[in-house]
Amino acid sequence: MMEIDQTALRAQLQDRKQKLQVAIKTVDQTENLTTLLREVDIALEKIAKGTFGLCETCHDSIERDRLLADPLVRNCLDHLTAAERRLLERDLDLAYQVQRNLLPKSGVKIDGWETAFHYEPAGSVSGDYCDLIIPDGAGNAFYFFLGDVSGKGIAASILMAHLHAMFRSLLKLSQPVGELLEQANRLFSEDTMLRYFATLVAGNADASGAVEIANAGHCVPLLVQKGGIATISTTGLPLGLFHTVEYRSQRFTLSAGETLVLYSDGVTEARDGSDNFYGEKRLTGVVWKNRERPPHELIHACVDDINGFRSSAPKADDVTLMVLRRT
Repeated sequence: MMEIDQTALRAQLQDRKQKLQVAIKTVDQTENLTTLLREVDIALEKIAKGTFGLCETCHDSIERDRLLADPLVRNCLDHLTAAERRLLERDLDLAYQVQRNLLPKSGVKIDGWETAFHYEPAGSVSGDYCDLIIPDGAGNAFYFFLGDVSGKGIAASILMAHLHAMFRSLLKLSQPVGELLEQANRLFSEDTMLRYFATLVAGNADASGAVEIANAGHCVPLLVQKGGIATISTTGLPLGLFHTVEYRSQRFTLSAGETLVLYSDGVTEARDGSDNFYGEKRLTGVVWKNRERPPHELIHACVDDINGFRSSAPKADDVTLMVLRRT
């Protein structure tokens, strides 16, 4: 697990402190601002003392995803007050509703293509990113994305929403997929608070069956053809690790009945009660066995097999699948 960058965090909190001090001098009602300034000072003091991230009640570590989302939190989940619990539950419910509204429509049919997806958070919200976009003026072409942000919980869901907004803005520039990922990587890596990364598969397709795709460190997509299943290799590093990364795209054409399957690592890294991984080999077998079924039925077959494999073992990660079928 990646540690919190307290140097960057300190700089961010100091910047917030300066802005609050200016605001207090210019705003009439300053009670809330003064309280917030005091919370920022407490967080800075903890960083200086080396106690940042420790619960004030039990002195154990506060959940990392909560610190990433709000560096001013002072207690772990086990020691929240009743009011804090109600506020957290409200925030989680709101985050869930926002995230569901960011997902594409189910069962979208685009000229020459049928699509389906399954999106299942491990908790209240997910760090997986799943989207289908038909840009204005693109005719019969569309873009598809499936990715996974580092971490879990609220912080990861915020970054998932950030990716959603970022790609929808960048697509107005109509770059090739490789250039699109390079621009997205630069924007993502400029986060000044903390260092995150995201694995991602991005591509576009049109009515002729032509596909351009690039893989930024994500699980290898499955290309289901008449003669068998091929995998599409990684063409670059995850987004956010380095400011400048080159991404190569691959091009191919799907014939009628051929299918592209994308998935997150919550699929292949699902575990059974004996701690065995589900794995890419088992997924490939299920996909091949059900390759002639409609996209939504193919996804249901995969999800049923994953759940059967996991049985009573807890779900440890978000599970997302997307199927694109050339018609």
